[in-house]
Amino acid sequence: MAADDVRELLLSTTADASDPSTPLSAPDLRLLIDRLRFCSDRLNASALSFAASNRGVLANALLRAASAADSSASLESSLDSALAPLASWPDLSDLRALADRLLAARRELAERQEHLAAASMIASLSSRLREARAAASPLDAAAAIAELKTLLIDLERSGSGQDDPVVFRLLRSDWEQLVDELQVRLSKNVEECVDFAPEGGKVVVSATPKGHSDGSHGVELPVALQALEIIDALDYGMAKIADSMMKHILVPAISNIHVSVLVECGPEHTVSVLSVVHSEENKDNRDGSNLYSRIVDVIKFVCKFICMENSKWVQFFAKLTWPRISDLVITHFLSKAVPNEASKLIEFQDVVQSTTEFENKLRSMMFLLPDRKDGKLTQFVDDVEVHFAVRKRSEILVKARNILVQYDYDSPLESGDQGDSVVDLLFQPEKCFTSKSALLVMKLVHGALKDASLSSARVAKEFCFAARDVLLLYRAIVPVQYRADFPSDLQKQVVFVDLAPIFSQMADAILRRQIQLTVDTISEAIDGAEGFQNTHQPQHYESAKFSIEQVVFILEKIRIMWESILPRSIYRKSMCNVLGSVFSRITRDMLLIDDMAAEETLQLQGLIHLALENLSSLFLSLVENNDGSTKFLDHDAWIQLDGILPSLKKFRKLAELLDMSLKSITSCWESGDLVRCGFTSSEVQNFIKAIFADSPLRKECLGWIVRTPA
Repeated sequence: MAADDVRELLLSTTADASDPSTPLSAPDLRLLIDRLRFCSDRLNASALSFAASNRGVLANALLRAASAADSSASLESSLDSALAPLASWPDLSDLRALADRLLAARRELAERQEHLAAASMIASLSSRLREARAAASPLDAAAAIAELKTLLIDLERSGSGQDDPVVFRLLRSDWEQLVDELQVRLSKNVEECVDFAPEGGKVVVSATPKGHSDGSHGVELPVALQALEIIDALDYGMAKIADSMMKHILVPAISNIHVSVLVECGPEHTVSVLSVVHSEENKDNRDGSNLYSRIVDVIKFVCKFICMENSKWVQFFAKLTWPRISDLVITHFLSKAVPNEASKLIEFQDVVQSTTEFENKLRSMMFLLPDRKDGKLTQFVDDVEVHFAVRKRSEILVKARNILVQYDYDSPLESGDQGDSVVDLLFQPEKCFTSKSALLVMKLVHGALKDASLSSARVAKEFCFAARDVLLLYRAIVPVQYRADFPSDLQKQVVFVDLAPIFSQMADAILRRQIQLTVDTISEAIDGAEGFQNTHQPQHYESAKFSIEQVVFILEKIRIMWESILPRSIYRKSMCNVLGSVFSRITRDMLLIDDMAAEETLQLQGLIHLALENLSSLFLSLVENNDGSTKFLDHDAWIQLDGILPSLKKFRKLAELLDMSLKSITSCWESGDLVRCGFTSSEVQNFIKAIFADSPLRKECLGWIVRTPA
């Protein structure tokens, strides 16, 4: 019987089955013995019954076992007979030498077989190289070269190894020479099919080359390009075509405004001609649509007559030309189209639309990839505000430099119109005289800062940089002059007025006022809850719920405003300041309730959960290392929030206390958990008195809390 079965009998026999260590009484032991005897008899009967019903099968199994034993004995006897002569052999050295010679012969045979296989492979490779070199068709030669590449070039090592046999290195060198010869011949074939006029502005594409200098005949343009693609040399074959197309066709078509593109096709497209011709009547319009139309016509010509509408060839040509095309368009059109005045930025939308349509057209032609990673032009027009601001920044610096270099610094304070040079000191109540150059420079600075205050964030940053650069330019150019009574020992230290600390103080003061205004507004919303009293009554509960919803709305509103403009560290510090005040106020009001009904505790707990759930996005914005992909608060995030917001930790713990028993609350106090959450002894005592009716247990728990130090 298995040990587990005996243990079950033992447990079922004892009086206390839950405690296996309980000693057995004499009746229990007798009962256990009887049950064991009964089980043994039942197993014995079952075994006899199984043997009787399967008697034939068991007999056959026993016979097979006996036969196997006899066979084993016979084999043992035969083996002893076979080994007997060896045991009586006087010297086994001859047998060992014969075995060694056999092994050496087998090794020599294996080596010769390897050498034979290598020789056969070398002969095969050499023969295939000769066939590839003698192939009449470039496609056959290219296919043979591509096939030999996998055999001769170790792609994992990206080339040949010095430890390879010399013959393989010679074959590899022969293969590389064959590749060079083929790609040079095919590239010349392509160049003879695409002929550019020396004077520029014209390209003639022929289906077949005009003829080679050596008298041989070339192949058709698509055949040459296909062969180049097979040997991975398409970029090599197209490089010169792309350069010539840029130089003779695209540069004139983009840089000149009085030109047009003409396409002429011969019979069955045997000869196709594209020309960039001068036209006084044709003039680019403001949105650049005429310019883009010329470029599209050129690219259509290339796609149809050179690349044969093969998408892979088109993309190779685009890789070689598009970066230069986009740079030319930016230089000759888009940079000049950037408005000089902020009021005219809206007119630039026509350029944005035409540029977007132009790139989309190129994508439909498979000239540009659909992933928009090569959308250089649309990126430029989308950043037009930044380009406008950069231009204005350069203009402001040029004006400041002209003002400073034209001023006479020998007598900076002598002016016939001193009344115009009287200015109010910044952040100070006094007035002073200033030089004309400083006055004009500060007007530039004030104008830049005014434009910054009326602009978007990206543009405002450039204007602020311009104002800073003007002040730095003034500091670098204008010599420092002091009054006669100015202490000489301070002259080397007082060189330039640093306005950054003053602006920082102003920003801190404004932010403090904004925080206080927000806290006051939220406090007014919390006042509408009337201390969260009697929330078990529908009217009072709705008032408290509306108050919580108002608080959440205000907090979300300031999150949207502050997070977008404040540095992250300042945003977190400011938001924690506001949230700390909010959670402390709500927690204090709820703890001041002197009597809570059972339903009232559930309503208060629901209000706390409502606030926490609706503020989840705000909490996520305060979590460090949050890249925006996390949409929920995990355990680590709550730990981090509790660390930077102690009042939040107390607020969340209050929700747990509202659903705890009296003993659980007392245990939490004794363990120090409530103290770590910020609860005081008096707060916990008042909370217990408000929820639980007077009883001996409540008195005992209150006594424990009083006696247990915080």
